Amino acid sequence: MNPNSLRKIAICGSGLMGSGIAQIFASHGFQVGIYSVEDLEAAVLRKIDANLRMLVDSKSISEQGAQETLSRLQIANNLEKTVEDAELVVECIPENMKLKQSLFERLDRICDHHVILATNTSVMSITEIAEKANVKERIIGTHFWNPAFLIPLVEVVRTEFTSEEVMERTIHLLNEVGKHPIRVNKDVPGFVANRLQHALWREAISIIENGIADAKTVDESIKYSFGMRLPVLGPIENVDMVGTDLTLAIHSYLLKHLENSTEPSPLLEEMVEKGELGFKSGKGFQHWSNEEIAESRRSLNQYLIDVENKSQKKTIKNK
Repeated sequence: MNPNSLRKIAICGSGLMGSGIAQIFASHGFQVGIYSVEDLEAAVLRKIDANLRMLVDSKSISEQGAQETLSRLQIANNLEKTVEDAELVVECIPENMKLKQSLFERLDRICDHHVILATNTSVMSITEIAEKANVKERIIGTHFWNPAFLIPLVEVVRTEFTSEEVMERTIHLLNEVGKHPIRVNKDVPGFVANRLQHALWREAISIIENGIADAKTVDESIKYSFGMRLPVLGPIENVDMVGTDLTLAIHSYLLKHLENSTEPSPLLEEMVEKGELGFKSGKGFQHWSNEEIAESRRSLNQYLIDVENKSQKKTIKNK
């Protein structure tokens, strides 16, 4: 199958990630079917339109572009109808192994063998998700990051059964819609980016738990130091920049003092038991007013939109 022939995409699930992924493909000219068992068509379109409003308001897209994106979406509660003629199906249902296995078993039965079946799971074993399917070589992980329509990275995760052809077709398609796919060669918990992210979170929480610094200070220590250079200088490039010899010397002294627990933080468990759930309850490691919550989300989206706009301008200039 020629990768350029992938002109219809199907999304199973209409939540935050499903609607965001549907928007990505629709905005790049694909017809997109969305399988939704809970949300009505109007509710799904409202979610995507809210994302598009942000982009129109920031002049990232035109009003015409937003309307054209919405016109390419078809929402249905009939799975067979949704996946008909699709060359890629992306599963975005809740993180429940039995539900996912059941859906993939059904998709494997009703979709032609050339159709790529992808899961957007962020942590679950893709090999296990594919357990009840017969054509396992066409099942793959495509982990988009939230908000999917703004963050470029997609982790393309290979199981021991996934064919190289499916890997290449998936990566080609993601490049076509402006994403930045990375190859994950082993199906391991957390894949690549979540393993890195939660290693940082574990140490950050440990610093608070041990009274070394408070929550606000921990965040500031990252935002105003190495966090500023991360978009252009990754950790491994940084190792090479300072030297593997210096890195070895630092690790020989420092690593024994870092958090290495394989269990969740007792402080985190205590907070959850007390109902201190962060934005959800207005209190987590810090107190949050409704205004502060809204501003945090607004500033994140605006930052990501600004980064995307700069990236697009740079691409146009280089052409």
